[in-house]
Amino acid sequence: MLTVQKNEITEHFIYKKLSQSVKDPHNRNILQRISQDELKHYNFWKRHTRMDVNPDKLKIWKYFLISKIFGITFGIKLLERGEKQAQLTYEEISKSLPEAQSVIKDENEHERQLINLIDEERLRYIGSMVLGLNDALVELTGALAGFTFALQNTQLIAVTGLITGIAASLSMAASEYLSVKSEGGAQNPFKAAVYTGITYVLTVLFLILPYLIFTNLYFCLSITIFNAILVIFIFTFYISVARDISFRKRFFEMALISLGIAALTFSIGFLIRGFLNIEVGLD
Repeated sequence: MLTVQKNEITEHFIYKKLSQSVKDPHNRNILQRISQDELKHYNFWKRHTRMDVNPDKLKIWKYFLISKIFGITFGIKLLERGEKQAQLTYEEISKSLPEAQSVIKDENEHERQLINLIDEERLRYIGSMVLGLNDALVELTGALAGFTFALQNTQLIAVTGLITGIAASLSMAASEYLSVKSEGGAQNPFKAAVYTGITYVLTVLFLILPYLIFTNLYFCLSITIFNAILVIFIFTFYISVARDISFRKRFFEMALISLGIAALTFSIGFLIRGFLNIEVGLD
């Protein structure tokens, strides 16, 4: 029981600290209510253990920082994933302590309240971010694979990839602006374009980075493919937590598309270089 009690008082302070850091009144109110519920749960266990327990300060700061960096919704959803394990402990304890069922009911209510908490700008424009990320991964990973075999020079590949990526990001941002504006929804067309463009450019820079550091062509391509998989993994994990969707299905779908396009364009680069007998190099 002491472990559960410590978990409750820790989460009370996590939600309290988060409620003090958000500006939106609706979100703040929900966080304060959940914080009070966690304190009520702590006092429930305290009546049975008759002991005070100190919160886990490291965990408090951990989830506070995660929420500030990746968004309040991601932070609390990640925290609630941990509470699902705690619910199994509650159910086990409730066999000998029927009163614990009320605590379990409150924990389930938390989940429903947290759904209403998803009201962050970054999540409202997640579609624009996915658009920029997907296009950058598919187009540039494939382009770099083709450039690697066709151009045979890391500096030239990096410059060509950067020019291609920046041009494509501007094109994608403009397309997203026009698309959102024509839909006439609640989204701001300019913000949608900015999210798409910035996500695209950051992905481009991360993918061409190996070509700016190393000289071995195929080592650079290997690192670029690894970076692409890493970006897909991190972003898919973020989306799966924030939006409660399947991680595995989305990850493998994005990875197969990106790597499939890369393999195809690498083959195209091989064929073009062979048929046209092109040799490119820098002295």
